[in-house]
Amino acid sequence: MADNGGRSLRKPVFVKVESLTPGTNGHTVVVKVVNSTTVLQKGAAASSHLRNTRISECLVGDDTASILFTARNDQVNLMSPGSTVILRNAKIDMFKGSMRLAVDKWGRIEVTEPAAFVVKEDNNLSLVEYELVNVVDN
Repeated sequence: MADNGGRSLRKPVFVKVESLTPGTNGHTVVVKVVNSTTVLQKGAAASSHLRNTRISECLVGDDTASILFTARNDQVNLMSPGSTVILRNAKIDMFKGSMRLAVDKWGRIEVTEPAAFVVKEDNNLSLVEYELVNVVDN
């Protein structure tokens, strides 16, 4: 057994895309990549200390729903259309009032064997618009 500093590792709890809600994190999801669109491609032109920046929006989903996933830099290569990936420690970011799924430096993307399900594209959670409401206690 690997030495993990005396900590016991938690077993991942896989969730379905339809159960994702705004402001949550720590999700482990198995999804298929439907498509991928590059939204930002910046190269380090004049100054060598800047990194290349690539951002793609990928429509991903499972048999319950679909959602837009924001892939950054090296993640873009893993998110090729048709592939099945496991998103570990994924979080929900809000962008212009709608949900986006993302994996930051604390998470991981693993390409896995093709899944048998068909992505339910007609239930796109990123098309639902949310509004922030402040509740005041009396």
